[in-house]
Amino acid sequence: MAKPGMLDIGSVKDKVSATEWETRVNLAAAYRMVAHLGWDDLIYTHISARIPGTDHHFLINPLGLMFEEITASSLVKVDLSGKQLMDTPFIPNAAGFVIHSAIHEARDDAMCVLHLHTDYGIAVSNQKNGLLPICQSSIPPWMSVAYHDYEGFAVNDGEKERLVADMGTKNALILRNHGTLTAGSSVAKAFELMFFLEKACKIQVLTQATGVPLHAPSKSSLDNAVRDVQVVAGANGADNFVWPAILRKMDRLDPSFRD
Repeated sequence: MAKPGMLDIGSVKDKVSATEWETRVNLAAAYRMVAHLGWDDLIYTHISARIPGTDHHFLINPLGLMFEEITASSLVKVDLSGKQLMDTPFIPNAAGFVIHSAIHEARDDAMCVLHLHTDYGIAVSNQKNGLLPICQSSIPPWMSVAYHDYEGFAVNDGEKERLVADMGTKNALILRNHGTLTAGSSVAKAFELMFFLEKACKIQVLTQATGVPLHAPSKSSLDNAVRDVQVVAGANGADNFVWPAILRKMDRLDPSFRD
């Protein structure tokens, strides 16, 4: 049963495969964690996840729900043309569909796409030099970041080709004058990369705000960091260690994301 102030639309668990349900639960947890960290933007921005074993069908948030309200059952399932594939009282957000469908269609490895409009992320997106490798937290996103120039509210299908071309094979994208985006082979990987991208943006803006000269890492230290970045938790650390810890945290805070 939904908590007071939450929508109760019933569960779709018995109407979908076990694989889809697991994807729904993980994606709903990502929405709740974004809200918990203060990264949400009213009902805007989006996180999507492709359902394994389908023809690029993916799940995305319904228009009109706060991220803290998202549940596994309220996520909207669509195909690459935008057609809704299950009965639902909700509709997807048009801007979310354009951005996310473009990446899901072009990148088979992009099982999850996470897009934000945070203050610090936008502040760095406004800077000519973009993300700078000025702290340890910035190394993972700096290694894999690409840039896409602002074209408007991302509701025009014509932007898809340029967005995909600009992103290429990178897993982090700074949308100029707009926000941040990450992709990953799992919800866990996309979320962890976004965590470090957002942290790097915040640290960069706070450091610049001091007004004192910056101390940049040496070329050799950056090379060492790029070489050693997987040592701490391994290539699958996000899936094996970070994400289970996040799920436990979400269960302690409010397990209704699983509904």
